[in-house]
Amino acid sequence: MRGTSRREEGLAAIEAAGIEAAPADPENPSTVLDLVGDVATVYWLLGSAEGSAENIEAIHGPRLERLLERLVETPVRRFVYEASGSVDTEILERGSEIAQAAGERWRIPITIAGPQIDIAKLGWELR
Repeated sequence: MRGTSRREEGLAAIEAAGIEAAPADPENPSTVLDLVGDVATVYWLLGSAEGSAENIEAIHGPRLERLLERLVETPVRRFVYEASGSVDTEILERGSEIAQAAGERWRIPITIAGPQIDIAKLGWELR
């Protein structure tokens, strides 16, 4: 399992949890795509992302869409989108729609994770 963060403190927290940490920035999808060569599932857990309103809208909008378009050419075979958190509900709903449309278009299994995320159903193992 690999976790990503754009901040050093986030990477340290990921490592402390016993997970391989890698720097990536959802504002730049290519940094995420560089890491998916041996990944089957991508979890876009940004429902409580912080930053400028413009960047938050972008990572749940056009940047998400661009990432999903490019995932088709990778080994990724499942995408989980977090549709709950502190981000505005309308933004999360648009992100859910983008993820679902991509799943239908490219036949990628998409899971929309809501407020009651069942870790076992997502395929995670807690350590």
